[in-house]
Amino acid sequence: MSCNNIDYQHSRRDFLLQAGGGFGALAYAALSGQPLAAATTDNPVAKKIPNRFGRAKNVIWLFMEGGPSHLDLFDHKPLLNKLAGQTLPESFPRPVTAMGEVNSPILECKRQWKQCGESGLWVSDWLPHHHAIADELCVIHSCVSDGINHAGGVCQMNTGAVFGGRPSLGAWVSYGLGTPTESLPTFVVMKDSSAMVVNGARAWGSGFMPSGHQGVLFETGAEPVRNLNNPAGVTLTEQQGKLAFINSLNRQHYVGRESNSELEARIQSYELAARMQADAPDAVDVDNESEAIKKMYGMDEKETEIYGRQCLLARRLVERGVRFVQLYSGAGSKWDSHSNIESNHSRLCRGVDKPIAGLIADLRQRGMLEDTLVIWGGEFGRTPMSEKGTGRDHNPTGFTMWMAGGGVKAGQTIGATDDLGLYAVEDKLHVHDIHATVMGLLGMDHTKTIYMHKGRPERVDLNEGHYHDDILS
Repeated sequence: MSCNNIDYQHSRRDFLLQAGGGFGALAYAALSGQPLAAATTDNPVAKKIPNRFGRAKNVIWLFMEGGPSHLDLFDHKPLLNKLAGQTLPESFPRPVTAMGEVNSPILECKRQWKQCGESGLWVSDWLPHHHAIADELCVIHSCVSDGINHAGGVCQMNTGAVFGGRPSLGAWVSYGLGTPTESLPTFVVMKDSSAMVVNGARAWGSGFMPSGHQGVLFETGAEPVRNLNNPAGVTLTEQQGKLAFINSLNRQHYVGRESNSELEARIQSYELAARMQADAPDAVDVDNESEAIKKMYGMDEKETEIYGRQCLLARRLVERGVRFVQLYSGAGSKWDSHSNIESNHSRLCRGVDKPIAGLIADLRQRGMLEDTLVIWGGEFGRTPMSEKGTGRDHNPTGFTMWMAGGGVKAGQTIGATDDLGLYAVEDKLHVHDIHATVMGLLGMDHTKTIYMHKGRPERVDLNEGHYHDDILS
């Protein structure tokens, strides 16, 4: 091809797409991690995924930030009350605790317990609405983390590492699956107050991946997306004209800077914001739901209105194609209960119990539960030993999470902790295993969903996780 025939207006990406049948573009995409086009719905590793993996399409992660007490919610341990007031038996290895207390007496559990549903799942009286959804849950009693404090725990539960800098699980899902919608974000984050989650935006960041895969934070209240509606006195035609002009300037500026993924992500975010003005107002308008549905989520009660609204909004978002929605309860580590666990957990449980049960029931009645994976848990659990006499310390060595929907085998428990709920002793699932399992339930082989970073093949599990087959129905 002579130089006279070269069109200098085409970008490098255009050239790679056209040259050699597009194989140059495939190599570029593999090396850079950037999509071949501005938006894609294809899974870049689809042909490498074994058929045995699940086929969930979306995730709703109910994150109880601060560390909910598995011993007072799902992991029934009668020995706690028998040994209450005594120190940990000599047969138990002494744990390293976040606050450094040693030989603290065991704290009794004051809950009333009930075996619920046909599965006989143990649930305490702090979560009475969960009794009705027990048979939808797969409860994992043997979760393990390396994060002994909140910063490390939240970071690892989200990104796989106790130190910042890696992509969050939601970013991996965005990278692996793409999005079926161009008018809503792929990954949305919500929190239940103005307080910031520990580590801030790093908890839903994209790390070394292109910035376009990071989560988009929706605000609390009736208007989760600011400036979504047109300014007063500005017509739709005027607004579209202004946005088109701004977009043309952005694209002109982008020419010659294609390697800058942050710049591309910023331009794409502006374009997404413009598209959201057309479709997002309907998606976030939960007031259009029937009174019966809003009551199911607890929106008619003060204690449950905030989390109920967010659970309902999460359902509306995945209904419209959003891949990953993360809902933080207790933003700012409010589930942390070093003292006064009775008042702290009692209040927080009342705020989330009905909305979560309503979410599961609503997904089920709409036929969405099969395609939507719901995850519940925090960054770690709590110790059987007391702290300050009325609370429990952090416990990353054995705690509970649950999953529902998304192809998960319902009505079962996986793993176990010891008789006091301190250490996981059966079927341990490290955070890496949890991430690998979530990826698998979404149809991705975690060993083959690879992002090349500085010449190194990076994976969600840092090459340490294992997909847990028993979780699949």
